[in-house]
Amino acid sequence: MPLLCLAGLFTSCVNKTSDIEDLLEKMEVGKEFAEEVEILYSDSAIVRAKIVAPVMVMDLDRNTESQEFPKGVVVDFFDDFQKVSSNLSGLYAIRYIRKGQVVVRDSVVWQSVSGDKLETQELIWDEKAEKIYSDKFVVISRPSEIIYGHGFEAGQDFTNARIKAVEGRILLDKE
Repeated sequence: MPLLCLAGLFTSCVNKTSDIEDLLEKMEVGKEFAEEVEILYSDSAIVRAKIVAPVMVMDLDRNTESQEFPKGVVVDFFDDFQKVSSNLSGLYAIRYIRKGQVVVRDSVVWQSVSGDKLETQELIWDEKAEKIYSDKFVVISRPSEIIYGHGFEAGQDFTNARIKAVEGRILLDKE
């Protein structure tokens, strides 16, 4: 009987290389998954943004390191007094860490507390250049005007906005 058990031990530990490769592929080695994520970003001990997402996938590869939010993201931006100054949402987002770039896609909406609103299908934040932009169709709504355009660029705090190929109703100052 002991000889039979010993024979079974040696034959039961055989794995096919293809089985191991399939398992490693399914495991997605080099990725971390998190649910119900809340991330705070601060500068000089002052919270500047809060990111909330149902799922985050962190790619840990040094060449492609990223934070992906495949089920959407909501970002609250804060002023110097820790009051929410604006809000950004999209159904998909990814942050390329080495590149210093954030891409938000699909039903992207940014809204300020003063009532300004930007809607587009893609918004890109270049962290290094400190600007946001889109080459897609955009709609900017303000209490007194609605502006349509193809392409948009602004400072990372949504100031100094410039719309390319402008269309729509624009309120002009009377002088």
